[in-house]
Amino acid sequence: MLWGISAIPGRAEGVGGCGAGVALPLILGGQFLANHNYRVKLSQPGRRMLTRTPGVVAQVFLLLSIVLVIAIAVIQINQQQILSPGLKYGIVLDAGSSRTTVYVYEWPAEKENNTGVVSQTFKCIVKGPGISSYESSPGALAKPLDDCLNKVKERIPVHLHKNTSVYLGATAGMRLLRLQNESAANEVLASIHSYFRAQPFEFRGAQIITGPEEGLYGWITANYLMGNFLERNLWRTWVHPYRKETMGALDLGGASTQISFIPEDPEEHFNSTLQVKLYGYNYNVYTHSYQCYGRDEAEKRLLALLLQKSNTSASVDNPCYPQNYNTALTMKYFLGSLCTQSLRPANYYPNQLVNFHGTGDPGLCQEMVSLLFNFTACRDREDCPFNGIHQPKAKGNFVAFSGFYYTINALNLSGHFSLDDFNSSMWFFCSQSWAQLPFMLPKFEEIYARSYCFSANFIYYLLVHGYNFNAETWPQIHFQKEVGNSSIAWSLGYMLSLTNMIPAEGKLIQLPLKPSLFAGLLVFLTAMALLCLLFLVYLCIVSHHRKNVPRVEHVFIPE
Repeated sequence: MLWGISAIPGRAEGVGGCGAGVALPLILGGQFLANHNYRVKLSQPGRRMLTRTPGVVAQVFLLLSIVLVIAIAVIQINQQQILSPGLKYGIVLDAGSSRTTVYVYEWPAEKENNTGVVSQTFKCIVKGPGISSYESSPGALAKPLDDCLNKVKERIPVHLHKNTSVYLGATAGMRLLRLQNESAANEVLASIHSYFRAQPFEFRGAQIITGPEEGLYGWITANYLMGNFLERNLWRTWVHPYRKETMGALDLGGASTQISFIPEDPEEHFNSTLQVKLYGYNYNVYTHSYQCYGRDEAEKRLLALLLQKSNTSASVDNPCYPQNYNTALTMKYFLGSLCTQSLRPANYYPNQLVNFHGTGDPGLCQEMVSLLFNFTACRDREDCPFNGIHQPKAKGNFVAFSGFYYTINALNLSGHFSLDDFNSSMWFFCSQSWAQLPFMLPKFEEIYARSYCFSANFIYYLLVHGYNFNAETWPQIHFQKEVGNSSIAWSLGYMLSLTNMIPAEGKLIQLPLKPSLFAGLLVFLTAMALLCLLFLVYLCIVSHHRKNVPRVEHVFIPE
C-alpha cells in the first residue's frame, strides 16, 4: 500500500556534495506513523556516487598542480649556476728608485660597486737597479725586463694577452731624474714604450706618478688587504664593513717616504687631502711624500755630512756602519744625487774614491741621523713635524711596509711592539761587529746589512720626532710586508683605482630549465590548478543548493 508523504527540510545525511544529507520526519494525515513498520527506499543512490567522484579527482589534481609548481620553482632557483664571465688580468710595474717589481693582478669581470675585487697572483723582481739608473743607456732596459715578462706570459692565458692591460708607474727615483735631467728621464720612458709595443699585452703607458699619488695608492692597498673596504657576510656576498675604521699607511722607499691617513677633520687640511671613491664610498685622505727621505737617499745625505765633517777623504769614520766594516765609494755614488747636491765639497770629483770605516757607535749614529731633519723650521708647532710641512695629528692604527718592514725584520722584530723593545733591539744591533752580522740576519746581503743600523735610527727619528709617535701610540704601528699572498705596495692600490675605469661584465646564470620551458610549465600547472579550484567551487555551490531544496522521493511499503 502506497502512502503520499511530504519531505520537510532538515539535517542532510548521506548525500554527496558540500552537505551531509537530510533527515525527513514523516507525517501522515497529521499523525506520526509510530505504530507501523516501514521500509524506506532512496530513489537517488547513483547520482550521489557520480557527484563525489569528480570532486575527489579535482582535489587530487589541484594538490598535484600546487606541489609541482612549488617543486619546479625551488629547483629552478636553488639549482641555478652562476657562471663568472671570466677573469680579467692587469699588470703593474712598480718602477722604484732601487729596483723594479712586476705584479700580476686578477679580478672577476662583474666587479663590486664599480670596483674590481683584485688579488695578486704573481710577483717578479726585475734583476738590476731601478730604471732611473739607465739614464745613460736606456736601451739596456729590455733584457732584464724580458726575464720577468716571459714568466708573466705563462701565468696569463694566451687568449687573454691582448686584453690584459699593462701599466708602469715610476716613483721617486724617476721624479728626481726628471728634476735633474728631464731629457734623460724622457728617453728612459720612451725606451719602455718601445719595449712594450713589441709585447702581446695592451700597454696603457708609463708615467711618473706624484708623491701624493704614491702615498694614496699605498693607503688604498693597505686598507683593501686589511678588509676595511669589503668583507664577505654570512651569505658569502661582498658588503661594506659596518663602522670599520680605516688604517693609516707608512711607506718607506729608496728615494722618498709617504704618510697617509684620514684625519679627524679633513676640511681643516683640505689642501693636503685627496678624495678617492672605492666600492661606492668616498674617502678624504691626507697624504704627504717627503722627497729625499727614502732610505737610500737619506743614507747618501748622511755619507755626505760625514765627509763634510771629516778632515780627509782617505778614511772617514761612519758610526752607523758595523765595527770593522770598510768600504770605498765613489763621490758620484753619494754626491751625484739631487738630494746631496747642496752638500758637495768644492773639490768634487765624481770618480774619486772615499774610504768609509765602520765604528758601530749607536749614540753617535743617532746624533748624526738627527742632523738629516730640520726640526727648527716648524718652531715647535704641533701640526708641523719637520721641514716646515704642516700635518694633522696622526690618529688610529697604522701599517708600515716596504723599507720599514725590512729594517724591523733585520732587528728580529715583527708585527707590533713597544718603543722600548725597538730601542733596545736597535742599540744591540748597532753595537755588533761586521763579522757577527751574517749570523744575525735572516738574509745577508752586504749593501743592505751594512745599512740596517742607519735605517733603524732613521726610522726612529722619522716616526718619533717627525710624525710624533710616542711610547703610547707606537704599538699602534703594525710592521708588515704582506697580507696573505699579496704584497703591501702602492701598485695594488693603483690597480684598484684603475679598475674603476674598466667596464664590468654581467654574470652569466645557467638554469636547470630553459626560461621558455619553465614559463610554459608554470602557466600550464597554474591554469590546471585554477580549473580544478573552479570545478570544486561549482560542486560546492550545487551541493549547497540541493541541501536547501531536497528532491528525494521515498516509497513506504507497510509490512
